Amino acid sequence: MKRIARQLVIGAVLLNLTGCGLYSKYESQSRVASDVYGVNALSMQSQGMASIGEIGWRDFFKDPFLQALIDTALVHNTDIKTARIRILQAESTLQAARLAYLPSVTFAPQGSISSFDGNVTKAYNIGATLQLPIDVFGNITSAKRRTQVLKAIAEEQEHLVKMQIVANVAQAYSKLQLLDSQLQIMRRTLDIWHQSLDMQRAMMDNGRAYSTSVNQMEASCLGVETQIIDIENSINSIEDAINLLLCRAPQSVSRKAQNTYPLPEQWGTGVPALMLINRPDVRIAERGIEAAHYSIASARAAFYPNLTLNGTLGWSNADGVVNPGKLLASAAASLIQPLFAQGKLKANLKNAKLDKEAAINQMEYTILKAGNEVNRALEDCQNAQRKTKVISRQVAALQKACDGTRELMRNGKATYIEVLTAQEALLNAQLSQAAITHDSTQSLIALYVALGGGVTEKTYTNLPIPHSLIC
Repeated sequence: MKRIARQLVIGAVLLNLTGCGLYSKYESQSRVASDVYGVNALSMQSQGMASIGEIGWRDFFKDPFLQALIDTALVHNTDIKTARIRILQAESTLQAARLAYLPSVTFAPQGSISSFDGNVTKAYNIGATLQLPIDVFGNITSAKRRTQVLKAIAEEQEHLVKMQIVANVAQAYSKLQLLDSQLQIMRRTLDIWHQSLDMQRAMMDNGRAYSTSVNQMEASCLGVETQIIDIENSINSIEDAINLLLCRAPQSVSRKAQNTYPLPEQWGTGVPALMLINRPDVRIAERGIEAAHYSIASARAAFYPNLTLNGTLGWSNADGVVNPGKLLASAAASLIQPLFAQGKLKANLKNAKLDKEAAINQMEYTILKAGNEVNRALEDCQNAQRKTKVISRQVAALQKACDGTRELMRNGKATYIEVLTAQEALLNAQLSQAAITHDSTQSLIALYVALGGGVTEKTYTNLPIPHSLIC
């Protein structure tokens, strides 16, 4: 009996090894067009400079207040916690898939008692039953590999959620800084206009101005006060949004002024392949094709026989054996070959192939979308830099004009309308300057996200680049 059992185990091991080699691992054959990133992205590649997508968020966002907010969000945000739970579930499923090669053992004691013509018969079986699946055609192996891919997808999805949380916090923080700048500008403007209003009232008292001019100036002041209330309300709204991302009670958000928000002065976009290697959505799409590949392998394996080794070991008094019973051992092999399954096997294989085709299409779209986002973000960065230089000169010129007009009014050579017009022009220019500074920050954050962003301390630079990213 021991000899037979040894032979069965050796045969099972050999068959399992054969099954592992029936289907090779996934190897992508897709390629990325060299111009998928657009002219801008290719023209802004920099040699000898780290890609912006490889910079960790702590190095990219150096504002200590923003770092503290991101740290809190990464720890307490519920979306990140949910993504982590998905990873733990995938790990549990993978562990079960790895154990599928091992035999299953069940303990099922049985007993019976019968009486016939006054004779009572008692019988029992006490033993354990063992079942060992033989993965001849790689069904178990394909299922295990697909489960490994699903776990990798869950990890990439966690990375994607973290990247989105970091970007959302940084963008909201930048919006707060914009509102702070606008609030300061409006308050300074209100102070100046109050001074002008006092001057108009004094001139009216001296007979040098009419009451209509005083009323118009007063109405302008009230209009600025209304805008200040709206900005303060917007600040409270953004702070509430940030606190929700951080999963904490409503409270004030500490921050620096807009002009002190530090960002990297030098950065490169990297070579085309590396421009997308850090993007979790691209890696998820690649993994989707891989998972579909193993689904096809499992669907094909379903056409072939399933071989299972069965064994029983225990004690029994059945078949005429008297108590206390004797040792019972048996071994058998069963083979199940599907012959007619109502077309389900063919349908499953066809659907698996269609799933892979859909995954390939999704991969192509994801790459094109990623390239478009990179190109769009680069264009926004370039335009913001150009507009920043222009608006700075405009504000300086209007400041001089406003100061000069106010001096002329004091000397009686300009009217309040001219002063009001100059002040409104300066106000609009200063507000535009704050908005452009905000747009510049937002475009750089968008570029950081478009290139994958080093959201966590973990980096992918040492990992092999998927074949689909090789140009």
